[in-house]
Parts: sequence; structure tokens; C-alpha cells
Amino acid sequence: MTSRPAPLIPPRLRALLARVPLLVPSVRFVRKVWSKDRYLLIALVMLTVVIGVLDAEVSAYWFSPSLLILFTLIGGLQLRLRSLTILLCVVVAALAYMGPIREVPSVGPGLLITMAFTAVLAWMMARTRGKLGVQGLRGDAMLLELRDRLKRQSELPPLPKDWGGKVVLKQAGGSSFGGDFVVSMREGDRVRVAVVDVSGKGVDAGTRALMLSGTFGGLLGSVDDFLAACNSYLHRQLGDEGFVTAVHLELDLSTGEYTITSAGHPPVVRFDAGSGTWRVSTAKGVVLGVVPDLACETDSGVLRKGDALMLFTDGLIEQPGRDIDAGLDRLLGEAERLLPSGFRDKARQLVQSMSSGHNDDCALVLIWRP
Repeated sequence: MTSRPAPLIPPRLRALLARVPLLVPSVRFVRKVWSKDRYLLIALVMLTVVIGVLDAEVSAYWFSPSLLILFTLIGGLQLRLRSLTILLCVVVAALAYMGPIREVPSVGPGLLITMAFTAVLAWMMARTRGKLGVQGLRGDAMLLELRDRLKRQSELPPLPKDWGGKVVLKQAGGSSFGGDFVVSMREGDRVRVAVVDVSGKGVDAGTRALMLSGTFGGLLGSVDDFLAACNSYLHRQLGDEGFVTAVHLELDLSTGEYTITSAGHPPVVRFDAGSGTWRVSTAKGVVLGVVPDLACETDSGVLRKGDALMLFTDGLIEQPGRDIDAGLDRLLGEAERLLPSGFRDKARQLVQSMSSGHNDDCALVLIWRP
């Protein structure tokens, strides 16, 4: 007996068949997402039809057409844009069916206007979710997670018992995001802290601050000259997105020695327990990202028992129509009045006192030796 020749499979078909096992998981995921969207659409369409028929045939009191507002909002939160379009067409048909059945129609101008606004709102929500590629309230959950991560990143690392530290952040308008943030790290007895101020305030500066907080947090523990590395990164970025100022503190917990470097940022102030006065740091430099090579004047010293360092952003001392030096003098006066009774307990009260009367992002970092 002669054997049959093996069937010839085109090379392209053979390659496609070989890739089928790799495509199965993604196909199943897409099918699952589309099935959920389709089932929800079918359920909302059926409910809309049932409400329309029962309103017209049974009772407008028990089956009010205003229930369609709820279905439209659910569709805006959960359905894809194409499915939402189908649902809106069914809602319009149901409203048209409800209206002329009775002598006194249950669908009045007020309801039609409300439905129109609801439909536009649902359309905008579905369109935004479609651009982001998220379903339901997942986008809000992502923002909350980013907010929590930013707060955790702004916290100071654990300090020894003979040291104290406090971070206070206050965003403009009560927002969870703003242009001021703090990054810090501890490696042995060395602590590094950076207070950064992105131009703008509130949510407008929050998106850029979120991006830079991750970048600056990575650079803080990876390079020796932190501000120079940040300046090089910002200088390479295309476009003009506003300026960034920062101050960097490097502290030795074993000896109390510190070094301060500033780039266009308000000066750090030091509390001298021996004299009971505050001294302004001489560290200064150019705003980050303006020049390719950053040149900064550093300031150094030693923190002794009872001394403290205060790093802050211009939201504490800058007010419209007032000189920034006057704001700094006011800050030092409030610090002399509040902080000697307890750095940790009075830090937030100091921020509230200095930021009252104007709406701006504020950040304050206090490190002291009890």
C-alpha cells in the first residue's frame, strides 16, 4: 500500500496556528470584558422597555419615567461608548412611547431637560473612561491609590529616639494633589530630605508633581549631587511647563552635621536653642531646569540638643501684594511664638496660621533634636 502524501499547509497559516495558544488568554480577556458590557446593556435595555410599557399601560405613579435617569447614569459609569449610544436610543424611544399615550402625559418638559443633561453627563463619563481604558469607578480608585502613595512617600523615614521630625502638607483648595511635595530617605545614619515646589497650585500642578515625585525620589538615593541631577533631568525635558524650585538637606544623625543646598527655593531657617533665635540659611542657587549646569552655594553646620531645622515652600511666606521678606519675618515671628512649646504639636498650627487668608500649596518639614 502506498501512503498518502501529507497535506500541504501554507506557511502563513502554519505560523498563525502556532501562535493560537499565545492568543487564547488575551482573546478570553477581551471576550470577558465585552460579555460583561453586553450583558449589562441587555439588562438596562430590557428594564428601560419594561418601565416604558408599564408606565404607559399600568401606572405612571409606580413606574415613573424618572427611573430612566438612573439607568442612564449606570450606563455612563459602566458601559462602553457604543453600548451607551444604543441605550440612549432605547431611552429616547421609551420616552416617546410614554408621552402621547395619556391625556396628561407623564413626560413633561422638566423631565426631558433633566434627561438631556443626564445623557450628556453619561456620554462625557463614558468618553473619558474610554480614553483612559478603565471601567466603572476604577479611575477614581487609581487616583486615590496615587494620593496614598504620594502621602506615604512624603513621610520622613523612622528617626532615632533622640531625633524628631514632622511633615505638614496643605494643598490649595483642599485638594488631595498639589505642586508641593517631599521626598526623603535614610541610609544608616545619613538622612536626605528634599522639599520641592512645582509652579502652579492645586490640581493644575498636581499631575506634574506626581511625575516628578517619583523621578526625584529615585534620584535622591542614587546620586551624590541630587539637585544637579534634578536640574539635568528637567533641562532635557521638551517644552516650557513652568519652573521647579527645591531645597535639599543631608543630615548625619550621629554627629548632627548637616549640609543644605538650594535651587531657587525659600531659605531654610535654623533654631538655635542656645540663643533662642532663628537664623536664615545662606544656601541659594538658580531655579531647576533653567541652565544646563547648576551652580549652588551650600550652607552647613551642626545641630545640637534643642536645635531645629525648618524647610518650607513659598506658600507659607508669599502673599499677593506683600514683600516676600515681610512674609519671612512673619513666619519667624510665628515660629518663635508657637514652636518652643512643642515642635511636633505646633507644626500644623504654624502652617494653618501662615496660610490663612490666601489659597496656595504649602509644605513644611521640621527636624529637631529634643
